[in-house]
Amino acid sequence: MREKLEELQVEALQKVDDASDAKELQDVRVAYLGKKGPITEVLRGMGKLSKEERPVIGELANKVREKIAQAIEQKKTVFEAQEIEKKLAEETIDVTLPGRPAPSGGPHLLTSIVEEIEDIFIGMGFEVREGPEVETDYYNFEALNLPKGHPARDMQDSFYITEELLLRTHTSPVQARTMNAIGGNKPVKMICPGKVYRRDTDDATHSHQFTQIEGLYVDKNVRMSDLKGVLDRFAKKVFGEDREIRLRPSYFPFTEPSVEMDISCKVCHGEGCNVCKQTGWIEILGGGMVHPRVLEMAGYDPKVYSGFAFGMGPERIAMLKYGVNDIRHFYTNDVRFLNQYHKA
Repeated sequence: MREKLEELQVEALQKVDDASDAKELQDVRVAYLGKKGPITEVLRGMGKLSKEERPVIGELANKVREKIAQAIEQKKTVFEAQEIEKKLAEETIDVTLPGRPAPSGGPHLLTSIVEEIEDIFIGMGFEVREGPEVETDYYNFEALNLPKGHPARDMQDSFYITEELLLRTHTSPVQARTMNAIGGNKPVKMICPGKVYRRDTDDATHSHQFTQIEGLYVDKNVRMSDLKGVLDRFAKKVFGEDREIRLRPSYFPFTEPSVEMDISCKVCHGEGCNVCKQTGWIEILGGGMVHPRVLEMAGYDPKVYSGFAFGMGPERIAMLKYGVNDIRHFYTNDVRFLNQYHKA
């Protein structure tokens, strides 16, 4: 797979160099960086690799994609300059007229955060999985150790469509579906981003619709220290190499033991301030070791396999990273807010 990625890089860079106009350049972008391109196909096939190879190939794929994108942007700049020179030579313009700038769009802040998190975990050998937003009660609750009547169901007040169908309250059902599909006899290392829904009153920190990214790693001899290492790498990539993490005991029905993860406050660096409520730490996500009952229901033998799972909210990540004080800003489509995070 390494050789294939290197060949794709050489081939793509040559086609970028050979492109004679912007249309050909765009065709190269779509062919190699699009959702149906060969690099995406390589990433989708990473599940077949050994756990040692996945992070190496994931990192290499990201580097190849970045080099191709940089080459395309450089060539695009050349074409744009040539086009301007051509127009200046052919057209007579009145330079005293005021300009008419055309506003340009860009990725939404949440989209950018989700893609950044995906890239981090792909680099660590995780693959990205998706599932339905209208979910069955079984996968949303029962397969995650939440049988009917379980009191922990009250933690997630749900939008039911029928007695057995609802809008999913978290992305964990994708984990259960993936383990069932694998059959309980192979490792799984995945993240699942997506929208989730809960009956909640919208305010500065809550929304009835929001985004979650949950992760799962199941294999032989997976330990809590593996979870801590993955989350520590994630926190440093997102918030900076100087950030520290800590894990506190908690409770979730689908993990045992369960933990909450805090990161050191970037404002006071752990000394204590109003942002961290004088603790020096800010809660960011939850996780733990996959409950043996969840493994059994997915077909895994908990005496042979173990695993960890975690879940985070990209809205909270964005609020902490960029200092956003109201979650509703992400959904009201106020261009004054969105333009602050548009990268030209």
